[in-house]
Amino acid sequence: MMNYKATIIISVYKNISALRLVLDSLKNQTEKSFEIIISEDGKCSDMQKFIQEYPFENSYQHVRQEDKGWRKTKALNNSVRHAKSDWLIFIDGDCMLHPRFVEMHLKYADENIVLSGRRLKLDKPTTERLIAQQKISPFGFFTKLFIRHISAFSKTQFLEEGFFFPPKSLLHFIAKIRDTNYVLGCNMSLSKKAIYAINGFDESFIEPSVGEDTDIAWRLEAAGYKLKSLRSLAIQYHLFHPQNWTYSQKNHDIMKNNKLKNRYKCLKGLELLSN
Repeated sequence: MMNYKATIIISVYKNISALRLVLDSLKNQTEKSFEIIISEDGKCSDMQKFIQEYPFENSYQHVRQEDKGWRKTKALNNSVRHAKSDWLIFIDGDCMLHPRFVEMHLKYADENIVLSGRRLKLDKPTTERLIAQQKISPFGFFTKLFIRHISAFSKTQFLEEGFFFPPKSLLHFIAKIRDTNYVLGCNMSLSKKAIYAINGFDESFIEPSVGEDTDIAWRLEAAGYKLKSLRSLAIQYHLFHPQNWTYSQKNHDIMKNNKLKNRYKCLKGLELLSN
């Protein structure tokens, strides 16, 4: 079995146009030693056809499951089981990556640490223009985006999250002081050992939000893992789409109950555990 430095796990659900841009951005990475797992919460025939025909340059796997409503945490656990590397990088299928994204996640990888970056949110016109293009150049992309933004031609949100300050640059200290105290599930990496220590993602969550990031964060911290920020280092460009989730009180109640019991190792995860 080939050894990879990382496994990139991409969560997807039907959005093929966005996935194409994400996969194209993976081709432009400075770090090439990784496998790709497309973690599909469903079995879309068009998605399968696209993946079979896409010209991958890295080894890839397509992990699918029946579409029975939102079951992203189950899909993620399935992908973790299939991963062939010891370092897992989780992204969403609607987040394009800066060319040094994988490099930065691997540079700061440590089995006792959980890494998390941030993302800027592209507006609808910019996203539509990117999807319409056949080839995206990663070089100068943010500069053009910044110019459009300050010229009022773009309504990109969280533009500050798109500034990249390399570790050896004169402004590298900015990345160090831009700390973070929470995890984004679309820009997160950790060791396989860490995810198994908490029994993976909690499949008790059957609605979006909380289960794929907030819940993971407190459970990892309770298990002794530390959070390290990759703001201004691991950059993502989130493609526009209408918000498809709302606040879930049920999810927060599940997490609150587990916190009260200090149950950081979930009962329904990579394995089914008894109470």
